[in-house]
Amino acid sequence: MNKIKLQRIIEKFDLEVLVKSNNLPEVSVSDLNRPGLELAGFFDYFAFERIQILGMTEISFLENLPADLKCQRLEKLFSYELPCVIITRNLDPPQDLLRFARKYGRWVLRTPEATTRLMSRLTDFLESEMAPRTTVHGVLLDIYGVGVLLMGESGIGKSETAVELLKRGHRLVADDVVEIKQVAKNVLIGTAPEITRYFLEVRGLGVIDVKTVFGAGAVRDDMRIDVVVELVEWKKYEEGDRLGLEEEKITIIESSIPKKTIPIRPGRNLAAIIEVAAMNHRLKAMGHNAALLFAEKLMNKIQEEKN
Repeated sequence: MNKIKLQRIIEKFDLEVLVKSNNLPEVSVSDLNRPGLELAGFFDYFAFERIQILGMTEISFLENLPADLKCQRLEKLFSYELPCVIITRNLDPPQDLLRFARKYGRWVLRTPEATTRLMSRLTDFLESEMAPRTTVHGVLLDIYGVGVLLMGESGIGKSETAVELLKRGHRLVADDVVEIKQVAKNVLIGTAPEITRYFLEVRGLGVIDVKTVFGAGAVRDDMRIDVVVELVEWKKYEEGDRLGLEEEKITIIESSIPKKTIPIRPGRNLAAIIEVAAMNHRLKAMGHNAALLFAEKLMNKIQEEKN
């Protein structure tokens, strides 16, 4: 898991700093914690490595505690190495809370957002930013709403095929280097590095600005990867299941993604084939498998002739 500087979270969610420290911690866990049990005195399983959220329930509970007990619980809470404490609804924290935060050098932040809303947004942000990541060599396109990752040896024609697909009205996400993050099991999101975003390199032409040449509608910032299409030279292609009953898979990070291997040779319209591959993937996702239907019809015909 990646780590995120606390300063980035403060800026992203426009948090007010009530207490700060010279040490700027990093957040390494995407889960959040509301320390209700801890404020009640149960610290046995305290998830102190998480961001601590104090809402109206926790603040009201603290205010109703006897003064000595409140100080005891707060001091023990802040003695742990907390990434930070965030107070929601612009609530005013007890002065003892701020005092112990300063004593132990912990960050205390505040937001006007409701507790549930903040936790939902913050969890989504942390999970996205901390997701496992990798980079691959290829071209990522949005074809009929299907994220298609073109892969293959350098110089095999991925970028040239992408140009033809752009002319047909599809959209470019990334060329040459695709940054991929796994946001959930078998859910991969691809994007382009900032320096190459919206650019496409074509041998003989050099680098072209897709957003300028084809328009703003021809690009997008990120896309879920639904299918991988690998381009291979005809002589290196190993023919297997011609009907397509056996679906090939490729593993990226820890996700298994459907893969199609397309042999290339002069005269083949790769753009049209990839369009059909994308549409066929959509049909399969909707429950329509042409290969299975064909196999069933074939078996039924054979049975009829035997009878």
